[in-house]
Amino acid sequence: MKSILKVFKFLGKLILGILIVLLFLGLCYRLFSPKPVPPGKLVNVNGTNIHVRAEGDKKSLPTVIIEAGAHSNTDMLHWIAEGLKDKTRVIRYDRDGKWFSEASNSDNRSPEFYAHQLHELLAKTGEKPPYILVGHSMGGPYTRIFRDLYPNEVKGMVFIDSSHPEQWNRLAQKELVPEGQARILKIGSILADLGILGLYNKIFSKAPYQGDGLPKEVYSRSQSLTNTSGDVYTMFLRENDLTNAVLKRAGEAKKLDSLPVLVFTATEQYKESQKEKYRRSGIDPEKQVQLWFGMQKELKELSSQGKQIIMNASHGSIITKKENAEVINKEILLLSENIEKQK
Repeated sequence: MKSILKVFKFLGKLILGILIVLLFLGLCYRLFSPKPVPPGKLVNVNGTNIHVRAEGDKKSLPTVIIEAGAHSNTDMLHWIAEGLKDKTRVIRYDRDGKWFSEASNSDNRSPEFYAHQLHELLAKTGEKPPYILVGHSMGGPYTRIFRDLYPNEVKGMVFIDSSHPEQWNRLAQKELVPEGQARILKIGSILADLGILGLYNKIFSKAPYQGDGLPKEVYSRSQSLTNTSGDVYTMFLRENDLTNAVLKRAGEAKKLDSLPVLVFTATEQYKESQKEKYRRSGIDPEKQVQLWFGMQKELKELSSQGKQIIMNASHGSIITKKENAEVINKEILLLSENIEKQK
């Protein structure tokens, strides 16, 4: 019996020693590893520093404002901005608390909060309407709310595989972040803040570059921030809590009447692993895709001047691959020119 107790005591000390070493090395990694540098400017909006990237000269064409998706950031929009900045003014930013933007102290983050904050950000940086709003994924509902609050400033809208207000009611997926994934994100937040996640990836992770078409340095900056900031994971969870309210508010927005609208829809919505998971649950993934296509058509029909373009891409690669972004940018510029002609 004494021998068994000695073994357990030894194992306990060994595990405690390993944890102490990991914590020490993780904290050293946080203290001494280079911190990702924001590629844009931090602009103080009502006491909160918001990360914004403004490119291109203001010309006769409307300024393009791009809203990233829920788990996305300004780097994911690289090719869209790159392809437009020589022809018009392009603004991309990280929403409150996301990536390089600080989280405000506001306890009242209503869906309208983000639209008002963006409007104030644009005023602070000297940007002026007219605007064309571009939203990828969950960025789409945010643009609908902005346009609903500031209709006279928006002259066109672009939805890139955009979320739909009724998607949770119609699709098998009922939330942005499932409960099991939320628990993993909470753990990831702690490990990132302790430096353990970054240390692990530095030493052990030999995963190949997976930028899905983004330049390696752009992809690496996002990965670096993910590995060293628990705030990234916290924001994922906060956005998850807000998603239903944002979608509901977007669904309450007025119709777009004759406002020029572009809708880009990706053909590849699910990876093979996800399709198999659905099949095991008795869900037909192809029917899910058709439901998604139907909702995308409804976005086009919000306006009498809506146009839908089907693209052979995934939900992510529709913006991260240069060749896909070029198709989107060509249509955005045509839309801008037509708006300019109708002045």
